[in-house]
Amino acid sequence: MNAKARRLLKSILVGCGTLMLLLIVGIIGLAAWALPGSGPLEVTGHHPFRTAEAKARFLTLYDQRAQRWPVPSENRTVSTSQGNTFVRISGPAGAPPLVLLHGVSGNSLQWMPNIEALSQEFRVYAVDGITDHGRSVYTRAIESPEDYARWLDELFSGLELRDRIHLVGLSYGGWLTSQYALRFPERLDKIVLVAPVGTVLPLRMEWIRRATLCALPHRRFTRDFMYWLLEDLVRRDEAGQRMVDEWAEESYVALRSFKPKRMVNPTVLEDSDWKRLKVPALYLVGEHEKIYSAREAVERLAAVAPQVEVAVISGAGHDLTAVQADRVNGAILEFLKRPR
Repeated sequence: MNAKARRLLKSILVGCGTLMLLLIVGIIGLAAWALPGSGPLEVTGHHPFRTAEAKARFLTLYDQRAQRWPVPSENRTVSTSQGNTFVRISGPAGAPPLVLLHGVSGNSLQWMPNIEALSQEFRVYAVDGITDHGRSVYTRAIESPEDYARWLDELFSGLELRDRIHLVGLSYGGWLTSQYALRFPERLDKIVLVAPVGTVLPLRMEWIRRATLCALPHRRFTRDFMYWLLEDLVRRDEAGQRMVDEWAEESYVALRSFKPKRMVNPTVLEDSDWKRLKVPALYLVGEHEKIYSAREAVERLAAVAPQVEVAVISGAGHDLTAVQADRVNGAILEFLKRPR
């Protein structure tokens, strides 16, 4: 076989492999969309995990990481109509309340680089999302932004937080923050949207493609996705790369430990939504953001929501809370402590 024929055969094989991979990804996506919808769920002893063994495997990994939480904390589990929500509480009792919402498929431990600074003058409630990969246990499917807002409202009441709540959300948690602020503004003092998914701009197709590949049963896809999404942290130093490796491993184990479920797709707020957002808001984004263009996001907010404060964090992308933790912490604290 000559060189030209070999190149042709290689191109054909690569093309067939790519088509097969896309077909598998498409089947996985369709299967996820077809997952059961609303109503009470059958809750077994190991729910929301696939098996008792999967539950033990994930929680062992989770608890090992939790031991490195850098400040004193107490744990509470709050009952809501959607299920039991696990909350990690740090900071002085009686201080102003600050609630932290993490990114999709994560948990409260995502805030480990930030909690020491944020809990100095605030009573901080780091939440494990009701349907995410932590210690919370959902008993009803969540199908809409209204369901999430209702869950958060019940959670705040269960924590005995009346009003003047500071709410900070990262990525998917940022979208949840915006949805809650539109529905229950009277309970909030200020909000911070940290690289919120959707909300300002739609997700890039590159993110969707890479994230979908994580459903395939090989660690490489999850690791490659995390290395791409958190590139600034990987390149910072060996400690940053180890952090991303740890997150990638936890994400891989979680995806194979928890039962699959349909997620509520994050939406982009309409211009009218931004105009009726009355809660003082700060938008933080890394200059190298991968989920959408930071420049275009800032331009849209300037046009439709000039009341929203904006800060672009240099030397960071979607990893801004870790790779530039001091800058992010400082921006959040300066905004929250400033008189209204």
